[in-house]
Amino acid sequence: MNKEWSELNKTMQTQIRKNDTYEAGIDTLFELRNRLMKILTVFYSELNREEFNAIPFLNADGYHSKTIAYSIWHIFRIEDIVAHTLISENEQVFFSGNYQERINSPIITTGNELVKEQIVDFSKQLNLKELYSYIFEVKDSTEKIINSLSYDELKKKISEERKEYLKSLNVVSDDENAIWLIDYWCGKDIRGLIQMPFSRHWIMHIEASLRIKNKIHS
Repeated sequence: MNKEWSELNKTMQTQIRKNDTYEAGIDTLFELRNRLMKILTVFYSELNREEFNAIPFLNADGYHSKTIAYSIWHIFRIEDIVAHTLISENEQVFFSGNYQERINSPIITTGNELVKEQIVDFSKQLNLKELYSYIFEVKDSTEKIINSLSYDELKKKISEERKEYLKSLNVVSDDENAIWLIDYWCGKDIRGLIQMPFSRHWIMHIEASLRIKNKIHS
């Protein structure tokens, strides 16, 4: 893991465990996210459309066995679902902003169910300009939600009612590569969700995307 990002992530995790350093921890989280978002912004200015769809590690195991377009979609669909459906209990940006139509996506899910050539075919269909509008809107809305949380609310668990509502939205595929996400998220408190979908998950997929980019350009 990138040392700078790893250190910020570790610092954030330590800070949000204590009430007196909680606000500093949120500042650290946002600093990490801003640095990672800069990488995605550079991708948009430097990569051509074919490079967003490229899958140079087709048969590999790991986060790098995807495309950059898919990885961006996946990071922010997960964040949108977790931030809005599970934490804030309101409508996802994806639906309120009519982003399925705008992005031209054939799916509304996280994409976990897609593999190999399916990922390439999916990536080719996406309107990148609208995908980038979506990710910036999700990032901003998530950070507003996080800013509204008190330290004590971090201990809140996801209710069974909310879990069932999430299932009813069909935003997580029932494929075995995806369905586990619901139990995974709903087994965490809000602190745990901040530590994974909103930070570490970004790092893992953006590092993988950099690996894809470097392979394409090698």
